[in-house]
Amino acid sequence: MIDWSSPEFLSLSAAFALGAAIVASKLGLRDISALSGACISVPTTALLLLCLSPFYFDSSGWQNEAALVFALIGLFFPALVTILNFEANNRMGPTVASTVGSVTPLFAVAVAIVLLGEAPSAITVLGIVAVVGGVMALSVQGSGVSRSWPLWVLLIPLIGAAVRGSAQAIAKFGLAIWPNWFAAVLIGYLVSAAIILLFAFGPLAARRSAFHWRAVPWFALAGILNGAGMLLMYAALTGGSVATVASIVAIYPAITFMLSAAFLRDETPTVFSLLGVALTLAGVILVTQG
Repeated sequence: MIDWSSPEFLSLSAAFALGAAIVASKLGLRDISALSGACISVPTTALLLLCLSPFYFDSSGWQNEAALVFALIGLFFPALVTILNFEANNRMGPTVASTVGSVTPLFAVAVAIVLLGEAPSAITVLGIVAVVGGVMALSVQGSGVSRSWPLWVLLIPLIGAAVRGSAQAIAKFGLAIWPNWFAAVLIGYLVSAAIILLFAFGPLAARRSAFHWRAVPWFALAGILNGAGMLLMYAALTGGSVATVASIVAIYPAITFMLSAAFLRDETPTVFSLLGVALTLAGVILVTQG
């Protein structure tokens, strides 16, 4: 019997949403830049959350300290991470970019140990290693495929992973004070939307790149999927450990790989990719048992 409200199931659902969002953004990146796409994606999610707030936002237990934590997270996540993800996606391709970003659990667990004193079990650590190893295997290219981007580009998804992992642990800290996952996502997205629009259109904005309306639906869809993934992830963090949630959510590159192979036709199954999927699934099983 599946427990639909368990942290494990919510984390798995978040991974599916986040993996699908990367594929949608890849389609949009054919026409506009990563920053322009983020200016569509993040505000779309913020607007949708505002529309849902009369039904899901409960201010009766408002905690100033927790709200401040969620707002602090919003300064960097999802705004900065969205831009970095889109840029890495554009330069490296959806599977490789999301695979490098799969080291998120390592950052999340490290911050959780320092901030929350939340040390993972040996089985959970083994599961994290399997998940990271599995998604790394997905990015191994065949002998006939050459890398078209410089090595420094690896820093883009790695910085995104560090910010995302830290945000998960800090969010857990805020949710321990005020366990309202909808409020956490709403506050974070409102701050992120304001930051990203100010960065793009404010007095210090860089020269804007070409814009094509046909990219709007794809980035709006990416925003909706990312928002759903955030809601599910924060709901999972409310009742689950950082190590468990971060590790299961980290399988989203496997989802990206499968969807890319099915819809973008730019991914070809190999021995390494099949091994990666198997390792990833084994890691998730270990994490849920730990």
